[in-house]
Amino acid sequence: MEGVLLNLYNAILEGQRDDAQANVESALDAGIPPGEVLEAMVTAMGEVGRLFEEGEYFVPEMLIAARAMKTGMEILKPKLVDADIKPVGSIIAGTVKGDLHDIGKNLVCMMLEGAGFQVVDLGTDVTPEAFVSAVQEHHPDFVAMSALLTTTMPNMQNTIEALKAAGVRDSVKVLIGGAPITDAYAEKIGADGYAADASRAVKLAKSLV
Repeated sequence: MEGVLLNLYNAILEGQRDDAQANVESALDAGIPPGEVLEAMVTAMGEVGRLFEEGEYFVPEMLIAARAMKTGMEILKPKLVDADIKPVGSIIAGTVKGDLHDIGKNLVCMMLEGAGFQVVDLGTDVTPEAFVSAVQEHHPDFVAMSALLTTTMPNMQNTIEALKAAGVRDSVKVLIGGAPITDAYAEKIGADGYAADASRAVKLAKSLV
């Protein structure tokens, strides 16, 4: 990687939002294919994930890197559509009913977008019915649910039951996460996977595509 793509890679790694935007524009103006620009951004976010896992980056560094990536993606997305470049996979994400926590969920969404996934973020306090409607509308590969309160955890199971009742459970993989969640809980309620943080959520989604 060299020139403007290396600058873009470094801008994301360092969380420089304005530089990321400027370098995406420069790369496209220079005639670099949108797919190559995306690859530089995905590679940068992969490195952010690695640095996080090794304890060199923490949540604030991940957040500013993800925001820089998102700023660049806003310019790049229409070009990817024009070039007919397909996302790695598609994901419906939301914090379950009764839970208004969104920092972790937002970070997961941004990291997934950074890894080349198409993400539909339903926000917080999402009812089982809203998850079902979104699956019926968007036909995603994954449903990703977050809960930060032990009192809202049962709504993950309620959502899985609602997906079953609507006949769409088998068409999606269900991923769950949040502070009180464990592998054992994921298994108990019939989810397809659990991730402890945003970096692992990306790895898990990629492994299940």
